[in-house]
Amino acid sequence: MVARVKVCCIASRDEARTAIQLGASALGLVSEMPSGPGVIPEAAIREIAEMIPPGVSSFLLTSRQEVASIVEQQRRTGVNTIQLVDELPRGAHQDLRAALPGIRIVQVIHVQDEGAVEQAVSVADFVDGLLLDSGNPNLAVKELGGTGRTHDWSLSRRIREAVSVPVFLAGGLTPANVREAIQRVSPFGVDVCSGVRTGGRLDPEKVKQFVHEVQGTARAES
Repeated sequence: MVARVKVCCIASRDEARTAIQLGASALGLVSEMPSGPGVIPEAAIREIAEMIPPGVSSFLLTSRQEVASIVEQQRRTGVNTIQLVDELPRGAHQDLRAALPGIRIVQVIHVQDEGAVEQAVSVADFVDGLLLDSGNPNLAVKELGGTGRTHDWSLSRRIREAVSVPVFLAGGLTPANVREAIQRVSPFGVDVCSGVRTGGRLDPEKVKQFVHEVQGTARAES
């Protein structure tokens, strides 16, 4: 199976069109964050979400941790997937699912150490997917994504093997390393932001190279 490609930090309708045309099956739209790249206003997120065709997922990256606030944000932006980049209180995932029927919920796990495996297993039954990233939510100013760093892929592999929901792999992926990442982790999908940008702008050639490498992994296995 070919890993799905999610292009994150989409900044405009033009970037969205480019990513979709070049093979992205999901787009990441970043709302207010304590740090990191790609943040755009909620009005822009809604404009982009409205033009994304059926079959392509629109992910709202949110750092909010209160269910009511997340629900309001989804309704303002019109996305079909919520990507939770920070931890939620116990029971909040169930409340969020009840409040947003039909909206997919993906929880980010920041893979720093062995504790990430336990965290992933504890939340997997309450979400539609996990996204394994390289942030550090324990800093004074939280890093909740967009670091451009890789993490220990052996831990990501363990998480992928321990849960039954789809797993996206993120964190420092580029055209140069995504094939190895897929071979080592076998994720459902891969997520890329800075690895397909030049000077902060989406680079069509880098997106092409990234998608080519992802598809090449499937060809090599067949």
